Amino acid sequence: MSSSSVVLETTLTGLTLQRRGKVRDVYDLGTELLIVATDRISAFDYVLASGIPDKGKVLTQLSAFWFAQMGDIVPHHLLSVDVADFPAVTKPHHDVLRGRSMLVRKTTPLPVECVARGYLVGSGWKDYQRSGSVCGVALPAGLRESDRLPQTIFTPATKADSGHDENISEAQAGAIVGADRIARLRDLTLAIYERGVTHAASQGIIIADTKFEFGIAADGTLTLIDEVLTPDSSRFWPADTYAPGHAQPSFDKQFVRDHLEAIGWNKQPPVPSLPDDVVSRTREKYLEAFRRLTGSGLQ
Repeated sequence: MSSSSVVLETTLTGLTLQRRGKVRDVYDLGTELLIVATDRISAFDYVLASGIPDKGKVLTQLSAFWFAQMGDIVPHHLLSVDVADFPAVTKPHHDVLRGRSMLVRKTTPLPVECVARGYLVGSGWKDYQRSGSVCGVALPAGLRESDRLPQTIFTPATKADSGHDENISEAQAGAIVGADRIARLRDLTLAIYERGVTHAASQGIIIADTKFEFGIAADGTLTLIDEVLTPDSSRFWPADTYAPGHAQPSFDKQFVRDHLEAIGWNKQPPVPSLPDDVVSRTREKYLEAFRRLTGSGLQ
């Protein structure tokens, strides 16, 4: 697998770069945005030196699949993932854009991330061990790592372009975006998550948790934006090996985090590169999740 098949950054002449996120390059097309998912991968708040081939295509095409599934729950920002529908100014770049880019409506993003947690894992597990609760939500005693929660919980977080997102309470999130709006976001987050969970379960995948982002469109409509139920924004576990009491094997970038923990990286620059076998296996995990959830291969 050659490194030339990895897209780590895009520079699209003739287009205005609005910003580079950890994974996405966003271009301003006037009334619309062009969101290009690169193959960059981040862990512990740093973009790693290695990319994962086809990762951007998985994120884009899986998000498009889910946007189509959720349209009756909430409006979304996706206009098209077909380069033939993109404005003429993008035509010189269609080869790099094909399969990894979305033409979307502009919105004003809300400054909170909306997290749904169905299982006790990650920062939630650490929080529970310390306090018996997750993000201020009290839970029964005696739960194990990776246990299914008695009911799915909503745990918002602040959004950070760089550095770490911070978990906050629903009341704190309400102080940021308004109490009525955060209640609406909670209901939408749980509804989207539960629909995703039901579909994924039919394909042998557990969605342990996930995060969503929302924005306000020009006409005031609350809109689902960014990515939806991808291996970057969610924890996907194979259902056939699920066994609570410890960490689970996964189809997401937890495999990369585990490697970085195993080599003893101190989570400070310089950022390490990933060995070829870790890159290859991570790519396989992303592709397997995509195939299972969509029933098809990458376009």
